[in-house]
Amino acid sequence: MSAGGGGEIRARRGPAVVWLIGAVLLPMVAAGGADRATELRSFLRNDCGACHGMTLQGGLGPALTPAALTGRSADALRMVIRDGRPGTAMPPWQGQLSDADIDALVRILLAGGGDEIPALSGD
Repeated sequence: MSAGGGGEIRARRGPAVVWLIGAVLLPMVAAGGADRATELRSFLRNDCGACHGMTLQGGLGPALTPAALTGRSADALRMVIRDGRPGTAMPPWQGQLSDADIDALVRILLAGGGDEIPALSGD
């Protein structure tokens, strides 16, 4: 190995760094955090908003505002998101959303974080 051998070692480390990012960091991002909360709010606005109205004030599906959800338990909301509503346009999200994501969506909705979601810039 010559004095320039350090470059050779660095070149070999490149794939290891990519593997490290893929194997360690990406699951951490997917598991939660502020970025995931932002993604879930976007999911509420776009995916849920397609039926419940872009501001969740109602549309094909009922409103998902705190006032509209008054009296609904977190468990009931989880069940509807997870299993859908047979005979309606409400699909089951189990298999597409994790239980943690469903729990987070329920918390966002019950806290009013889904209420009147503003349009995202660029819309």
